[in-house]
Amino acid sequence: MSIQPSNEGSRVHFETKIITKAWQDENFKQELLRNPKEVFERESGTKAPEGMQLTILEEKPLHYYIVLPAKPNLDESEELSEEALEAIAGGWYFVTGGGGHYVAGSTGEARS
Repeated sequence: MSIQPSNEGSRVHFETKIITKAWQDENFKQELLRNPKEVFERESGTKAPEGMQLTILEEKPLHYYIVLPAKPNLDESEELSEEALEAIAGGWYFVTGGGGHYVAGSTGEARS
């Protein structure tokens, strides 16, 4: 399955767009909190990979979240793929990484 974004930009750009829209539109925010995967697909113009889970957390005053990305499953002889390097750089495609795990990246093709 190929996933192509409907617009150019990085993951940060996409997340900024979603956050801004949620701050401006309470109905959109509530839909995002209830159905994040559906909103992601609609707003990104892409079909999420089978089995992908998406969680939206709303920070409150004095309650912050830090997202710790999944550690790549590589043995010592392996190097990161171009897709994995792009993921670290902050893109927002979904690609198959080592061991069939999905990794976010800004270029490439997602396969399941």
